[in-house]
Amino acid sequence: MPYPAEFAERYRARGYWRGETFGAMLRERAAAHPDRIAVVDPADDRRWTYAGLDLRADRLAAGLVARGIGKGDRVVVQLPNIAEFFEVIFALFRIGALPVFALPAHRETEIRYFCEFTGAAAYVVAAEHGGYDYRELAAKVRAEVPTLRHVFVAGGEAGPFEALSDVPDEPVELTGPEPGDLAFLQLSGGSTGVPKLIPRTHDDYIYSLWGSNELCGVDQDSVFLCALPAAHNFPLSSPGSLGALYAGARVVLCPQPSPEVAFPLIERERVTLTGLVPPLALVWTEAAATTPYDLSSLDVLLVGGAKFSEEAARRVRPALGCTLQQVFGMAEGLVNYTRLDDPEETIVSTQGRPISPDDEIRVVDDHDEDVAPGGTGHLLTRGPYTIRGYWRAPEHNARSFTADGFYRTGDIVRLTPTGHLVVEGRAKDQINRGGEKIAAEEVENHILAHPSVHDANVVGEPDPYLGERTCAYVILRAGAEPLKPVAVKRFVRERGLAAYKVPDRVEFVDAFPQTGVGKVSKKDLRAGAAAPEPRT
Repeated sequence: MPYPAEFAERYRARGYWRGETFGAMLRERAAAHPDRIAVVDPADDRRWTYAGLDLRADRLAAGLVARGIGKGDRVVVQLPNIAEFFEVIFALFRIGALPVFALPAHRETEIRYFCEFTGAAAYVVAAEHGGYDYRELAAKVRAEVPTLRHVFVAGGEAGPFEALSDVPDEPVELTGPEPGDLAFLQLSGGSTGVPKLIPRTHDDYIYSLWGSNELCGVDQDSVFLCALPAAHNFPLSSPGSLGALYAGARVVLCPQPSPEVAFPLIERERVTLTGLVPPLALVWTEAAATTPYDLSSLDVLLVGGAKFSEEAARRVRPALGCTLQQVFGMAEGLVNYTRLDDPEETIVSTQGRPISPDDEIRVVDDHDEDVAPGGTGHLLTRGPYTIRGYWRAPEHNARSFTADGFYRTGDIVRLTPTGHLVVEGRAKDQINRGGEKIAAEEVENHILAHPSVHDANVVGEPDPYLGERTCAYVILRAGAEPLKPVAVKRFVRERGLAAYKVPDRVEFVDAFPQTGVGKVSKKDLRAGAAAPEPRT
């Protein structure tokens, strides 16, 4: 779904699309300041310069081409916060292959689907991370996906697969992508549980990087701490690790976002900015009062991924001594920031304004009619870095985009007189658990596979740290042996679902509340979930 020609011409003419590619961007930074540190990985204190990262990307690109990976091939990348993440993605950028960004938390159900749906030619994993052996996962998936020709393992023993370090590095002639070509595919959480693939081009995504840098004060002296999973859109581009690399700044990888791990890195590397989801921001503000580490280098804390409550937002500056910058965006495109010079009241009570003057915003009612100024409604948007359609998903596109190209975000918002957005909630049946999007239907389908379960409904309930947690209401089959909540959780987990999707709470009920037309009323279920009850 390319941008219409008249819009592409406008975005180029107005300087949003600069005709750059990621591979060329890294090459230019390496030429301009080869000895500057680009990436710091605390594992063995690895410190890669821009010239070193560029050379690694070149060698790996040549090796991948020698193994038959070429322009347009899809490669599922599932790596934790390690330096090899950047080596891999820049190598793929350089040859025009498309990274498909998976998260370390994904398991067999998700990875198999990503590989099958994209027709992935290769899969890149770490050997182990967080006590989990990704080689076992890779073996299962490779046996089930016929297109998967290669599995590359970064770090540790590769076992039956190809070690990333063993890829040959003979020079080859590379015919890289054009600026308007696809750069990668990101995953979008959906209300059905079937992830949609978000196609981002070099042109549009690079604009979101330098546009974010301008609003977040990122320059070559900045030090960005990548505390969240590196493949997430937020820590990748808002302004994220790629924004920092675009500026010629330093990226410090944080293996875990806890204060115990992150605070020493902030002191040691003199970190100037980082991004967190609201639950982590709350943990950091509480931990800062008693930490022995010097956090004075931290200038900006970006908080996004889910709405940050006003009460929690007010704690940031007193606790951490830095400016809060609220971020509200989506992997499909639109990103909003509070500005660094906004009044404090605006910073704590809104989710910001769009990056671009050409970000078009509409707030509409259920019939796509614009609401009155200041009214609450559905957010629609289009602009120079918002996609015009999901990858190979015509049915989704018909529902998710208007005829004139506006993306239906699924968010309920209101627009303030200053142009700032205030997020009031979600229209889709989707749970936002600490920034991780969970499709209720996907989890329900797994619970329904249990032989003792008659029906299941999953809803979100308020949680002071996560924003929302999941509650599964379950009806057992007549005559079935009684189940305990822990048995349902174990069953879902053993089916290969990511840990964050396993229900936080399970309640057994005899019936579900119904609407006037006989449908299950999730609204009433949520009201029940919101009542104070002990965790089960």
